[in-house]
Amino acid sequence: MARDKITIVGAGNVGATTAHIAAARGLGDIVLIDIVRGLAEGKALDIAEASPIELSSPAVTGTCDWEETGGSDIVIITSGFPRKPGMSRDDLLAKNVAIVKDVSGKAARYSPQSIVIVVCNPLDAMVYTAAKVTGFAANRVMGMAGVLDSARFSYFAARELGVGVEQIKCVLMGGHGDDMVPLPRFTCVGGIPITEMLDRSKIAELVERTRKGGIEIVNLLGYSAYYAPAAGAVQMAEAILKDKKTVVSCCAFCRNEYNAGGYFVGVPVVLGENGVEKVIELNLDDSERAAFEESLGRVKELTAKVDKLL
Repeated sequence: MARDKITIVGAGNVGATTAHIAAARGLGDIVLIDIVRGLAEGKALDIAEASPIELSSPAVTGTCDWEETGGSDIVIITSGFPRKPGMSRDDLLAKNVAIVKDVSGKAARYSPQSIVIVVCNPLDAMVYTAAKVTGFAANRVMGMAGVLDSARFSYFAARELGVGVEQIKCVLMGGHGDDMVPLPRFTCVGGIPITEMLDRSKIAELVERTRKGGIEIVNLLGYSAYYAPAAGAVQMAEAILKDKKTVVSCCAFCRNEYNAGGYFVGVPVVLGENGVEKVIELNLDDSERAAFEESLGRVKELTAKVDKLL
């Protein structure tokens, strides 16, 4: 029986950590690719050499040659310029459009049946770039952001409430940026709405910290987060490869859903062997819908800028 194959584009912090987590979970054959000669090869060898200790999959290779990625089931795009202090996600737009355009074309050439998960910023615009360049069906291109933002909100809420993080289930929508839309009304703690356990002001604090979660880490480290984004990408890949029908928030294509009109934006979805198998439409109240539409408006602005760059 053929093993699943995952290509991870970019051997920087996010890419290498994604490869490490995927290997630890035994998800299949992993190819780590980077334009810097020796970088992917060295990190892949290091991960493989850890396999006897971690009892994980040793099937990790590094390369600069796209031919070695051929026939991948999943392509995870992490390559791109990371944020630095004082930068917004949008500041990365032009540089990262060029990178994602290049690697998406190669992914489509060498793995035409693959499903693509984009991780680099500005996320929603990069997912649109990958979709347009590959020409893949919309369900086969998506972005890892909602999983990360949900994890941050869950962590902050769990710390505040003094409960295990696994007790928190939440939903986030909108673009991956400062105008993302965490939805407290759909966030539960062991099945109990968080609105029954925290007052409105405290929830607002958690929401704001979640929106600023990325820059909080950038300001501390001097560069972007990578452990949590990598874990989010692997969770999505595993849901697809194992056909788990997992409900997560991610950047997915919405045409009629939420009256989005044909844009990639953060929404709750079902992930399975066909990629995004369903967009879950929530009955948003007036304030939630207004916040989502405002965030979607920002996504539309970035998408228009991408069209001018492609």
